[in-house]
Amino acid sequence: MPADLHRSIDAVWRTESPRIIAALMRLVRNLDLAEELAQDALVTALERWPASGVPDNPGAWLMAAAKNRALDHLRRETMLVRKHAQIAQELDGLHDELHAAREAALEDDIGDDLLRLIFVACHPLLSREAQVALTLRLLCGLTTDEIARAFLVPEATVAQRIVRAKRTLGEANVPFEVPRRDELPERLSAVLGVVYLVFNEGYAATAGEDWMRPALCAEALRLGRLLVGLAPDEAEAFGLLALMELQASRASARTGPSGEPVLLQDQDRSRWDHEAIDRGLRALVQAERLSAAPGPYTLQAAIAACHARAADVDSTDWARIVALYDLLGEVAPSPVVALNRAVAVSMRSGPGEGLVLVDALADVPALRGYHLLPAVRGDLLHKLGRGAEARAEFLRAADMARNTRERALLLARAEASAGG
Repeated sequence: MPADLHRSIDAVWRTESPRIIAALMRLVRNLDLAEELAQDALVTALERWPASGVPDNPGAWLMAAAKNRALDHLRRETMLVRKHAQIAQELDGLHDELHAAREAALEDDIGDDLLRLIFVACHPLLSREAQVALTLRLLCGLTTDEIARAFLVPEATVAQRIVRAKRTLGEANVPFEVPRRDELPERLSAVLGVVYLVFNEGYAATAGEDWMRPALCAEALRLGRLLVGLAPDEAEAFGLLALMELQASRASARTGPSGEPVLLQDQDRSRWDHEAIDRGLRALVQAERLSAAPGPYTLQAAIAACHARAADVDSTDWARIVALYDLLGEVAPSPVVALNRAVAVSMRSGPGEGLVLVDALADVPALRGYHLLPAVRGDLLHKLGRGAEARAEFLRAADMARNTRERALLLARAEASAGG
């Protein structure tokens, strides 16, 4: 198969597989089976598209192929076990649904299946680690290796978490539905967390050849808007929506003409989406109105708002950003928050002060394989005029990075530091 065709199919699959799996889950009510049927559709595409070409609407083609396999499976199952009349009626209903879907090219028949799938993946029966791994696998299409590298754990550990999570959900016969309103509070925190993970994977892809995956950002925003409708009194639902809107407002300025990354300080802010900024600021006001004690998403949204309101990097209110990171470090402490705070301190007080804070994080186990630690250190060393040391840090960061575009950027910065 030609390499460009293989890349095209892979791109289509990464974008469409979450929708396909979610739609199949609604039909077959079994996560393993839904994934298997979706993979069958992909295999068929790999067999047929090299000869026939990629269809005009490849997502609809894959959805139709997968649903046909679901119908065949249900028919076989019904024949084998001779289920009672109610199942036969349900099968007739499925047949009618599939026929209508094929007639409509299956472009938009999933309703809120993705939201239902997230609630299934975030069921309280599962540990937080299992919820995250399962969501990234199902909704972001990440491989177990990519998830393992993102969270700095062995690949076998991630694989076990996913297998056990699916087994647990299957054995408990977890319904494929959005919980009742009185059940939302215990599930909402996990759901907000995984929606933000989906957004982050779109905003800065863990691996692959693209710096961003806009379809994932758009899907996370759609889900975020649904969530504030489901939970209109939850401050953090609005905080997350505000954060995603404000971050997404920079999307068109984050890449150059050839798809290369453009860092915040180099972005043309006239290309930021000011309608998205307005939506984000309104959501932030609502989050702050609903709770006097801001949560982690609301605090991060407030940080993003500082950037959104500033005309350029130099006029950014870095003192407020540092103060917000101080609060975030109390509400949701983590090494990544500490690293981001160090960057903000460097912008407020100079690279020397930032470097002291970054060096204090050097031995934190969770950051040992995190490529942004040496990347930040390289940036600060470069600003201090220590070119050779900066180059070594950028090269170390590039060696850790999994995203092709990000690796190229880090290598270019290493070269620039050597020249300086």
